[in-house]
Amino acid sequence: MTVTYPLLRATDPGRWRDTATAWRAWAATAGRWAAELRAHATRLRTIWTGSAADAATAHLATLIRRLNLFRLGCWIADQALSEFATALTRSRSMLGGTPAGVTVADNGTVSGHPAAAVRDTAATITAALTIATEADSAATSRLSELDTGGTASPPTGDPPSCTATPAQVRQWWEALTPAQRRWLLATEPGRLGPLDGVPAGVRDLANRLTLDELPARLPGLDALRNRLADGDGPRAYLLQIDAAGEGRAVVALGDPDRAAHVLTQVPGMTADLASYGGELARAERIATRATELAPQQATSTVMWLGYDAPDFVHEAASRSQATDGATGLRRFQDGLRATHLGAPAHQTLLGHSYGSLVVGTAAAQPGLATDDVVFVGSPGVGVDSAAELGVPADRVWSSTSHSDVIQWAAVSPRSLVEDLALSQAVPGGALLAFTRPENDLYFGTNPSDPAFGARVFASEPDAGHLGYWEPGSAALDALAGIAVGQGDVIPR
Repeated sequence: MTVTYPLLRATDPGRWRDTATAWRAWAATAGRWAAELRAHATRLRTIWTGSAADAATAHLATLIRRLNLFRLGCWIADQALSEFATALTRSRSMLGGTPAGVTVADNGTVSGHPAAAVRDTAATITAALTIATEADSAATSRLSELDTGGTASPPTGDPPSCTATPAQVRQWWEALTPAQRRWLLATEPGRLGPLDGVPAGVRDLANRLTLDELPARLPGLDALRNRLADGDGPRAYLLQIDAAGEGRAVVALGDPDRAAHVLTQVPGMTADLASYGGELARAERIATRATELAPQQATSTVMWLGYDAPDFVHEAASRSQATDGATGLRRFQDGLRATHLGAPAHQTLLGHSYGSLVVGTAAAQPGLATDDVVFVGSPGVGVDSAAELGVPADRVWSSTSHSDVIQWAAVSPRSLVEDLALSQAVPGGALLAFTRPENDLYFGTNPSDPAFGARVFASEPDAGHLGYWEPGSAALDALAGIAVGQGDVIPR
């Protein structure tokens, strides 16, 4: 349908968001039923054997699979309605703020003066109605596909090998029938969830099922489950979950396959599932501010903890974990390109602290699927110049607060020796040597040093190491501006 101005003004996106949350709640209820059946099946196998027992166990397995199929349908409806509600919220936000001298009638007709303001207002209203109309069409199509239902059947042929590229994985997925896709999701979610090249919405479905099998005792897992069930804020997509070690997770806020702008944020030292809530909240602030700056297009932010972040200083002094993480990060970015719908998204990579070394290591090789690279609070990014990265130097950005401890904690061995020498060579040398920020850091030149060649943006002097995402701050505005392709207009 074509959305009209009166209809858009009267629409309440919150109702659609509540409906999406209700579908999510039904999926959770069915999950509890499936968990009870799995527990019964486990107990049954310990006390009963024979053909009748095998038949009963098979019947329980069938019931569990059907419940999983029901849950998948609930989540698909949830995804469609959540994205619809988000698009309506963006389009409605464009209707406010009429300039002085301009009047908008109840039917959307614009009049007044000056003529340029009338034209701009009319164009903005047209753009808002286009967003709402396209969102309505997309949601209707997705929900209609859900209505077709259908059975599940196992796929034939070989799955993609572990060396397959994300583009090859996408080709494999597209070649499957709907029934085969349903079978894989309901019976082998752990196989689909980690696959870069499988669409983000599908990975979210698979990983939500996989989440049921993870140990509840893992720190941070309950908080992650709560965020996935949360009806407030952008809809969360679980793109990876791994309980090994301290846990890894990749969560997108908003569907990256349908967003015009996608920012992937890589956290640094001590990041794990236990601290994931805070990391994700910071990414959400960028998503919120980016939508305020550019409501005409959807923005998705991704918190990428797809590597084992160092926990201790001696680990953070090594590049090994950054090197391992860079390989997975490059593949993840390729996956975003492979699964994106429509024109390629504007992709941004943001590395914080040790995460900036992961991003820098990934960007040091050509072919990284990103348009902009951003470093904040960096201990060095593995190279001494923006020209050594595989992205144009004018698309490399950096900021380091004057109060960020990284400038003292990550001093290079050479600088440390020079500071020690200075501290003993002149009166007051220790004060001079050890109270000034350093630009020669452990993993190369500080990317916020003009000598590095990045485009340096402002951050609050008292931001410390975690204040770059504070609401209302210059740094957050800059991060959001870069994310939506408005980096050229941010303050330097």
